[in-house]
Amino acid sequence: MIDLFKQYIIQKNLFTKEDKLLLAVSGGIDSVVLCELCKQAGFHFIIAHCNFQLRGEESERDEQFVKDLGKKYDAEVLIKKMDTEKYATENKVSIQVAARELRYEWFNQLIDDKKAAYILTAHHADDNAETLLMNFCRGTGLHGLTGIPEKSNHLVRPLLHFSKQEILDFADQYKLEHVEDSSNQSSKYTRNLFRNEIMPLIEKVFPQVKENLQDNIRRFTAIEQLYEYSTSELKKKLCRRKGNEIHIPVKQLMSFNNRALIYSVIAEYGFSEKQVDEVLKLATSDSGKYIQSPAGSFRMIRHRHWFIISPQLDMTVENIVIEEKDERVLFAPGYLQIETVKPKTTVDSNSAIALLDSKDIQFPLLLRKWKQGDYFYPLGMPKKKKLSRFLIDQKISKSGK
Repeated sequence: MIDLFKQYIIQKNLFTKEDKLLLAVSGGIDSVVLCELCKQAGFHFIIAHCNFQLRGEESERDEQFVKDLGKKYDAEVLIKKMDTEKYATENKVSIQVAARELRYEWFNQLIDDKKAAYILTAHHADDNAETLLMNFCRGTGLHGLTGIPEKSNHLVRPLLHFSKQEILDFADQYKLEHVEDSSNQSSKYTRNLFRNEIMPLIEKVFPQVKENLQDNIRRFTAIEQLYEYSTSELKKKLCRRKGNEIHIPVKQLMSFNNRALIYSVIAEYGFSEKQVDEVLKLATSDSGKYIQSPAGSFRMIRHRHWFIISPQLDMTVENIVIEEKDERVLFAPGYLQIETVKPKTTVDSNSAIALLDSKDIQFPLLLRKWKQGDYFYPLGMPKKKKLSRFLIDQKISKSGK
């Protein structure tokens, strides 16, 4: 196994012997084997252990075991005690999510502090197969079916090539001691449910399920690469950047009749996959209709034959200067489209359109919220009309809502 371990690291270009490594060690058999493999392969590493303080004396036992492990390998050991239950309550997340967020927040901080170049975790092939199955049942997209990445920035998983049985055999060969996490036997956590109950049931029908899932991970990874290339090329043809906006021809995008392409277009601006249906509806809507990303950072506006994706403006902006060259001015909660038309041009009678004589307009203009006392002269009327009265007549709240 040690030779395959070294070959895998070189083949995948995961790290080198010049890199200082930080091993995430729980004390379980997987992370203990990771320590032994790194030691035998000649890599320099330090150890990081998270004490989530969830299992009382057992958590303290694990911490002490990892400290002793550090002495065995002559490696520095970093310990972080975490109030996981408090974090989960305050952030309204599950214990599993809380533990993961706390763990990686600390690991990332250690990287920022230059403690190591890479963080190594002991995820293995069986973990990868479980992840694929969980993601499939959860309903993730194509990316979720590619499993756990072997390398993501400074996070590396050098055991993904090895099965759990290979890890157990290696530990037995070198008589490696480890500690057992009693919570692993409980199926109340999602992963444990898949590991302890669902996967064994599937194996009774399909004994090669783990190997088949590994093959599927490789297939889906290759498919995703092809998908990313294809959609990237299509988006280059469809998406036209104008300033800070993205303009997309509605008819061309809809002609592909492909939800995956629509999602690929909108995803990078924070729109969710569930909003693809909203985009399809927007394609048949009138100009001026729009949808908003869940975080509120972007809007997708239908304007004539175009979808226009634009950043949401800061709601605190009070005044917006309009220059003569401006064609579209975004404001909360809408936009102002400015066009020059020839005299005697027939203009839509839509109440959202105003026809003004260009010779009476002096730039720059100032777009601001209405103030008490504002007035205008309605077309065909000799007298001025207060804006407050106009809003009342139009049954529009003075707050603009």
